[in-house]
This record gives sequence, C-alpha cells and structure tokens, in this order.
Amino acid sequence: MSLDAEAPDPPELRHALDPDDYADADVMGDEYRREELEAFLRDGAWERSFNEWSEHTDVGETEWGIVLDLGLVSEFDFFWDDFADRVGYHAPGLPEDWRERDLHPDLDSWGKVSAINAGLTELGQVVSDVLKEEYIDWESEFEAPDDLPDF
Repeated sequence: MSLDAEAPDPPELRHALDPDDYADADVMGDEYRREELEAFLRDGAWERSFNEWSEHTDVGETEWGIVLDLGLVSEFDFFWDDFADRVGYHAPGLPEDWRERDLHPDLDSWGKVSAINAGLTELGQVVSDVLKEEYIDWESEFEAPDDLPDF
C-alpha cells in the first residue's frame, strides 16, 4: 500500500527535553545535536524520508488526515545518541483512552489507532535511518574501554 500525500513541514525538535524522559528511549550522553539534526530535516532529510515512507506505509488517507488534524507530526523528536552511534527518535502516538477522550470524529476503531501508531513509529525509523546514512558525517565520540572481554 502507499499514501499519496505531500510531506508536511518537518518537526521543530525539543532542544530543552532530555530524551531519557521518554518511556521508549534510553540514551547515554548529553550532547543530542538537535540543532544540526533539525537543519538536516529542513534541508531535505524530512521530505526524502517522508516520501520513502509514504511509498510503503499501511497508513491510509483517513488515518493520515487524523494525524494532520491532531498535529502529531510536530510531536516527533530526533536526537543523537553518541553511545549507540545512532539517531534516536521519539514517535508520537494516540493514547489508549482515545475513545473516552473523543480525540477525532474519524477515529472510530482500534485498527485505525494501531495503524497510526505503527505508521508513525515506522516514519520515525525511516527518518532516523536516512539521517544516519545520508546526512551525518560526524564520528561517535564514545570509545570502548580496552579491557572489555572478547565474545
């Protein structure tokens, strides 16, 4: 399946937020390089990633409309994880109590909620991969100690 949609504006990253505050991230270090990542996103990484993701996503037009209406794209966060030598990310998602909160008139099934949450996670991974593979040219500063055992 694919999604025929224009890439939205890239998210503004949360410079003051510690990624360890996310339940889905465990980051060692404190240099997150968000300003540089944000510049890469604006300079084409976001659009390229979105276009790659949209060619294969299971998110349909109705679900994508919900994402846009709720402003979920702006809740993405990307940060450098020096220890793991990767771009970490936090993908937004819909809460479990979406029905009680009456979040959106077109949000009417767990299938849509699951498709949105999975799709946004996949988009975050594509962006992370594209940033690492095609934009980042800095080296990780972490060096393993010499006394690590051989496995």
